[in-house]
Amino acid sequence: MIRYCSNTILRIFIAPGIFLGVLFSQIVSESVPVHTYSIVAYDEETGELGVAVQSHWFSVGSLVPWAKAGVGAVATQSFVKVEYGPEGLLRMENGQSAQEALNGLISEDSGESVRQVAMIDVHGNVAAHTGSKCIYAAGHLIGKNYSVQANLMDKESVWPAMAEAFEGAEGDLAEKMMLALEAAEIEGGDIRGKQSAAMLIVSGNPTGIAWKDIVLDLRVDDHAEPLNELRRLIRIHRAYQHANRGDHFLEKDSIEKALIEYEKASEFYPENPELPYWAAITMASKGNLNKALPIFLDVFKREPRLRTLTPRLVNSGLLPNDKQMLKQILEVR
Repeated sequence: MIRYCSNTILRIFIAPGIFLGVLFSQIVSESVPVHTYSIVAYDEETGELGVAVQSHWFSVGSLVPWAKAGVGAVATQSFVKVEYGPEGLLRMENGQSAQEALNGLISEDSGESVRQVAMIDVHGNVAAHTGSKCIYAAGHLIGKNYSVQANLMDKESVWPAMAEAFEGAEGDLAEKMMLALEAAEIEGGDIRGKQSAAMLIVSGNPTGIAWKDIVLDLRVDDHAEPLNELRRLIRIHRAYQHANRGDHFLEKDSIEKALIEYEKASEFYPENPELPYWAAITMASKGNLNKALPIFLDVFKREPRLRTLTPRLVNSGLLPNDKQMLKQILEVR
């Protein structure tokens, strides 16, 4: 079931340079005007919580998205009061639902009419608020395990398009949220254009150690095509995930499984020869030189400086001090 909210049109005819002071007085002057579209979401299968956002504002990822594993996720936007992020998470961590946390913060905010906030807790409960003075077109939609919200959009169909894309998407949480952002842009997006984007996802298996609980944390602070760049970064992120799994299998001497993961890493990030290079280094160090040599051959053709780098790894303990093995690696043609 989807709940829909849209504010009434706010018509503004104010001379340039006095907008903030005349329209919203001190409330706005103490805020950061990050007008944007975003999604907060929960993945029932993995327990992951996430936020994704795009805006015609520099470094949107430093203000809008907040998330903590085992707690919830928050998007705070429009005339941003950043405190909604950390304070909302704290309240949910202390046992409040997303709705209770949001209601409490709104009741304490004299500038709630210019805020747009969405929260989702670890149980998938969702709450959202679009203030009556958020700049048209502005509104939000709440569905099962997600909320999409937008303000200063080209038209009112932007956030419904996001909801439809998210609900119809396949894949993991990152892919579903990415498709929601792309749907917003296809529908017209921010009326001012595009500049930055971000995505934050935290684990469904919290450790209590913040950095370990981050599944994905990517930001595009300034780019002509921020969503294209964010998708590219997600692709590279997936490559390194496979590379790390390959290292894990190598540590367990599961060579075939490691090779499968390294191959997947290269498929996601074929333009970077360094990923297969380190895989070959690890295999050679583990005594699998015959399988490593073809990889070295390809890598050295693509980036000759990696051949120069290789002997330097001996002193660092990343390659055995084996002159014969090193000779075979360096002379591979």
